[in-house]
Order: sequence, then C-alpha cells, then structure tokens
Amino acid sequence: MIPPAFTYDRASSLPEALRMLAKSGDTKVLAGGHSLLPLMKIRLASPGHLVDIGRLDELKGYRYAADGSLSIGALTTYAEAIAETRYGWFRDALEGIGDVAVRNRGTLGGAIAHADPAADLPAILLAVDGEVVLASAGGTRTVPADRFFHGPFETACGPDEIVTELRRPPIPEGAGGAYAKLPQPASGYAIVGVAAIVAAGDGAVGHARIGITGVGDVAYRAREVEDALTGSDGSDAAIAAAAEHAVDGITVRSDIHADAEYRAAMAKVYTRRAIHAALGR
Repeated sequence: MIPPAFTYDRASSLPEALRMLAKSGDTKVLAGGHSLLPLMKIRLASPGHLVDIGRLDELKGYRYAADGSLSIGALTTYAEAIAETRYGWFRDALEGIGDVAVRNRGTLGGAIAHADPAADLPAILLAVDGEVVLASAGGTRTVPADRFFHGPFETACGPDEIVTELRRPPIPEGAGGAYAKLPQPASGYAIVGVAAIVAAGDGAVGHARIGITGVGDVAYRAREVEDALTGSDGSDAAIAAAAEHAVDGITVRSDIHADAEYRAAMAKVYTRRAIHAALGR
C-alpha cells in the first residue's frame, strides 16, 4: 500500500533533529525504518512530517567503561551489535531477530522506541537492568527500562524526545545470560520470549533478572520469578517452582497465533529454559 502524504527532512546533527522535532507535534523520527515505514504503508501510522536521523554517526557505537558497564548508541544496528558484543548469549539472541536486511538496517534504539509487545530487545534490556537515554531541545533524561515501556507501542518517550542511547550497568560477576524464544514462524516475532541473567555461587542463586516479552501488552520484569529463584539452590525443582510465577499479575494476550492459556503455559516453559541456559553459561 501507499502511505499518506508527508514531508521529509534529513537531520545533519542531533541538535538539528531535536529542533525539527520540537516544531510540530505531527512529526516522527525515522532511523532504520523497519518499524515505522510498514505501519505507514498500511496506514496504522500517518505522521505529517518525518525527520531522518539515520546518518547521525554521533548516535552509533559501543562504549565500554572500565567497570564493564556499557553504552550503546541508539542508531547501532543489529549487525553492528552482533560484531561488537562480548556476550555469546546476546549475539545468539540478535542473530534470531528478523532477516539479514533487518539486522543490517534495523537499529537497537529504534526497536526500543517502537515498543512492539512481541519484540525481543525490550525483554533483554529489562534483564540487564538497562536504561534509556532521551534527548529533547530542553536537555536529556534517563529512564530505567522497567519504567520506559507503558503499553503496546507506548513508552515514556515524549513527542519532542529522541532515544539517543541504551545503557546497562556491569553484568554481575559470575552471571550467565540467555534468551529463549518461541517464535511466530512467519515473522520471527516472539509468541513468548524470555531473557535471563542469573548468577549462582556457594550453593545459592545470588542474582536473578528475568525479562519477558510477547506475553502481555508490554514487556515486563518477572519479579515474582526473580524473588522465588534468588536464594534458592538453583536446582531443577527450584527453577521449575520459580518459573511457575512467570505470568503472575499479567493479563496474558490472546491472538491468532496463540490463545492466553497456551501463551501462559509457554511462558513458564521458556522461563525454565532461559534460566537453565543462563546457569549453564
């Protein structure tokens, strides 16, 4: 289909992009384009003006700190992240997203800003205690990932703000990570996706972070799973008992791909798998 008419500007710097964005409430930011443009073609989105930030090198790249914390520029593509990451589990997760074209052009910041309830990256950002840096003409602010996602395609990002950076603190010493996904066969989006960061030592789990996507209207931290797992011996029985809490307090989605009962059951299965895989790293 053909999208509605719109005007277009390409920003040559972040300050210029922010000035353009502040001028009109009917403006959307274009990065890789793999989320916004399809919505425009089927007229689920119809911005009157697009501001293209895709060539802003200042919003690209990996920046590791001495303590192991990490900042990733919002325009870093999946392919660039695959090449740069130090974590095999994260590389595996990214290689399971989309196809080659999506991974070469799609951006990490764009995926987070889009907040598709079946996208993979929101669950991963939650599991690593990530933060989202937002910039506007009036300055910058940082929002923890567990406060950023408000609903399907709804975030804390204001109409005059741009996601500029994704941050995470150091991964706890001895922690392993994993992402386990039940993909929708045609699209590859998650019917259920579970990211886990787990550390165990001296016979007990000392750190557990679980992010789940595809199950509810928004990606979420499965805190009840974390609480049940932390302090346990990390045995099969303990993992299974913790995973039973995967959908506590969540209104589970039902659609043509999976009804709520099946999705809830698979959330528990894939939570177990992700925790086992993380402890095995």
